[in-house]
Amino acid sequence: MRTRDERGVAFPSPLVMLSIVAVAMAGLAFAVTSGDVESDVARPVTVEATPSATPSPSATRAPRPSEPRTSRTPAPVERSEVLVEVYNNSGIAGLAGTTADTAATAGWQVVGSDNWVGTIPSSTVYFPPRLERQADTLAKDLGVTRLMPAVAPMRFDRLTVILTADYA
Repeated sequence: MRTRDERGVAFPSPLVMLSIVAVAMAGLAFAVTSGDVESDVARPVTVEATPSATPSPSATRAPRPSEPRTSRTPAPVERSEVLVEVYNNSGIAGLAGTTADTAATAGWQVVGSDNWVGTIPSSTVYFPPRLERQADTLAKDLGVTRLMPAVAPMRFDRLTVILTADYA
C-alpha cells in the first residue's frame, strides 16, 4: 500500500483569489488617484476641533511728530475673489447646499459643499491667516458667530464653513 506524502500544491479557493485581486485593484486605484490634484469639488475630511490660543494684540508704534498722520481704511472685501467651501456637520439634509446657495447669492465664490465627518462644537467659519477679514464678512453674511483659524487638513487658500445643528 502506498502512503500519502505531504508534497504538492494547494490552490486557494476562488473566493480567496477574488479577494486578493480586489485588494490589488484597490491599491492600484489608490496609487493612481492619491496625487495632489486640485479640483473644484470639495472633499469630505475628518478633523478634530482643537482649541486655539487667542492671538495677543500686537504692539503698534505711534507716529512720530514729523510723520504725517494718515487714516488707513481697509479696502472693502471682494467677495467674488474669495473661494468658499461649505460643509454640513449636522443631521439636517441639504443644509450645506442651501447655505452654499445663500453665500453664492451674496457674491462669494462657492467651490463646493459636502458633508463633514468629525466633531465641531458649533457652526464655524475657518480661515487662513491672510483671509481673516474676509472670514469675518462671510460670517456676518451667513449669521455665523464662531471664527477660527484653519487647521490641517483644511485648505489654506479658501474659507471653510462647517455648519452644525445650531445653524438651522
